[in-house]
Amino acid sequence: QEQLVESGGGLVQPGGSLRLSCAASGITFSIYDMGWYRQAPGKQRELVARITSGGNTNYADSVKGRFTISRDNAKNTVNLEMSGLKPEDTAVYYCNANFRILNYWGQGTQVTVSS
Repeated sequence: QEQLVESGGGLVQPGGSLRLSCAASGITFSIYDMGWYRQAPGKQRELVARITSGGNTNYADSVKGRFTISRDNAKNTVNLEMSGLKPEDTAVYYCNANFRILNYWGQGTQVTVSS
């Protein structure tokens, strides 16, 4: 059974850092493009960062230079290192796995940036 499980969310002060992790199971992880999305209250889900099966990355303009996505195919994990966090980064963060028509989501992890 395909499953994505996120961890690492929490409450952090502005300017702080967090590391999100997503553990995948039930899929051939290495062939999937992996992404982190977020959804703030009252807003649409948006792409934060994406890493392809080949290791190419792209980021939303709002997080460039602050967030870094990485993957470990040996451990079937994808991570999102977040620094310089701002209140507007507050959202539920979701892990996504995509290969052609196959698309899976995690349950999400809450990130709250507040003093």
